[in-house]
Amino acid sequence: MSPSATMIRRVIQLLVGLFLYGFSIAMMLQAGLGVSPWDVLNQGAVVQTGLPFGALSIVIGAVVLLLWIPIRQKPGIGTVLNVLLVGPSIEVGLLVLPVSGELWSGLLLFAGGLAMLAIASGVYIGAHFGPGPRDGLMTGIHKRWGFRVWIVRTIIEVAVLGVGWLLGGTVGFGTLAFALLIGPMVGKTLVWFDVPPSRPRLS
Repeated sequence: MSPSATMIRRVIQLLVGLFLYGFSIAMMLQAGLGVSPWDVLNQGAVVQTGLPFGALSIVIGAVVLLLWIPIRQKPGIGTVLNVLLVGPSIEVGLLVLPVSGELWSGLLLFAGGLAMLAIASGVYIGAHFGPGPRDGLMTGIHKRWGFRVWIVRTIIEVAVLGVGWLLGGTVGFGTLAFALLIGPMVGKTLVWFDVPPSRPRLS
């Protein structure tokens, strides 16, 4: 594949992946079975402020991005677009998807949302335009101070979950399922959709 074709594919992957990422979050929200720790925080912020979920996703993403400054982490264009585009795509999903009224439909909606989020993560991360603000915070702390990634992630997500729950966010079966399954699922999709940037051939 030529460098220009590779770049076009990467840009398309980034934009499609970010839209699907936000839409998948909306699916899990409408399922009503619990969401990821960061989305529990978003829910709590919605309860406290009354602002739209998507708008608060942008605000929280921007605040997390500011935390990159002291750890000397540099954002990519994908990082900035993650902050700006995921929130609106969440709102699109919330607009078109009904709230699940039955357990069976909630389970299907959550499972579909979790699968879509794993695919979306592989798609947008595989485009190599920079990590999302939350993932970048985790990897940045690891690089800056040498703490193991799993320890950093656990501390951050437990703290975020606790704050979100205290603010009024929903913690449920889906929160636990997300925590247990998303890592292995994204590990698979990263392999499927990885598109390394083209490099000039040496003559």
